Amino acid sequence: MTDKKGGDAAGDARVDMETLVSLCKRRGFIFQSSEIYGGLAGAWDYGPLGVEMKNNVKRAWWRANVQERDDMVGLDAAILMHPEVWRASGHLDTFTDPMVDCRACKSRFRADELDSDVCPSCGQRGTFTEPRMFNLMLRTFVGPVQDDAATVYLRPETAAGIFVNFENVLTTTRRKLPFGVAQVGKSFRNEITPRNFIFRTREFEQMEIEYFCHPEDAARLHAQWMRDRMAWYARFGMKADRLRLRAHTPDELSHYSSATSDVEYLFPIGWAELEGIANRGNFDLTQHAKFSGKDLNYYDDERKEHIVPHVIEPSLGVDRCLLAFLADAYDEEVDEKGEKRVVLRLHPQIAPVKVAVLPLSRNEKLTPTARDVYARVRMHWMTQYDDAQSIGRRYRRQDEIGTPLCVTVDFQTVEEDQAVTIRERDSMAQVRVPIAGLVEALRERLVDVG
Repeated sequence: MTDKKGGDAAGDARVDMETLVSLCKRRGFIFQSSEIYGGLAGAWDYGPLGVEMKNNVKRAWWRANVQERDDMVGLDAAILMHPEVWRASGHLDTFTDPMVDCRACKSRFRADELDSDVCPSCGQRGTFTEPRMFNLMLRTFVGPVQDDAATVYLRPETAAGIFVNFENVLTTTRRKLPFGVAQVGKSFRNEITPRNFIFRTREFEQMEIEYFCHPEDAARLHAQWMRDRMAWYARFGMKADRLRLRAHTPDELSHYSSATSDVEYLFPIGWAELEGIANRGNFDLTQHAKFSGKDLNYYDDERKEHIVPHVIEPSLGVDRCLLAFLADAYDEEVDEKGEKRVVLRLHPQIAPVKVAVLPLSRNEKLTPTARDVYARVRMHWMTQYDDAQSIGRRYRRQDEIGTPLCVTVDFQTVEEDQAVTIRERDSMAQVRVPIAGLVEALRERLVDVG
């Protein structure tokens, strides 16, 4: 809840997860997958508002990291890949988590996430089995025969698709180092214990960049990418005091990484990874060259030498990013009547709906004009039309889903001035503008919305 004296009230660093889950279900952001059959753990469906917001997050990321830069290109690689890809990357042998079972209640847990020998499910002490390694790859088959020769895997990350296409991208785009390849797509991990809503799931979407560079430039560019990524969150309104960069300790680093830092966010569950930014060295291209037998070197015309480029990898989960934006934007305040007002203070580019058109009532005199206004506005932005219940309740509904602007059509509109009222979400300030100039007036207020 906002402290009217300034800053955050005590204990207000974040909203609790139960409140967010309730809001998402009630307003059509996110539903449990296969809910009418009892649901499926680790899988979620995005509703009408959720899919809009998710697409907005992806568009904002793509715009900043591909469209606005002159050193980036895009890729959309297949989910199913040759199984040797995963042998080369190490996933078949090392993509594992330690798993234990409770002998009393048969629940399973990741051993590295248990704080004691007490089972979180049944409370029994000392009932865990010895840890054993569990591979997180999800396996399936191609073709009519289900045998080892037909085995493929649902990709656990999107990065491999970029590495195996390095030569194709280099040849077709004629890029010079440094340059990057960006990709947005689904990945799958057979998590032992998916939990915390969409924070950890078995099916998720990633936004990843592989930025190829000269070895001697890698450390500098790694630092630059950390600054750029932190600036992206600030650009779209995420609160600075809920974000931090945490460098991995030496024992956390992957064997191929010389440096990795996580962008951490203060989620309802506490500080946790939002995005990883890794200096991966030349491990990936070297491995894929070795296993495929293809030359994945880069020839530098200026230096007259062949090198294996090093790679900087910013990797962000779409679902986790959306959860952070929701938690960050959630606010409650008490109005002058003593009633609670719930507001999602989303950046206009992230908000699922940009404008709501609200006739003062369902009176037949108002409907034609309101529908005409709706038709005009929705050609430019995602817009809702809402005429159910009182105008106050409709304002509250739009506040709760993060709609930046509401346009009200009233009797003065149709009987006197052919003007409408624009109401701003955060300040609740209102201004009257002619219908003829409405689109331009809205455009002035919807900053950074492409």
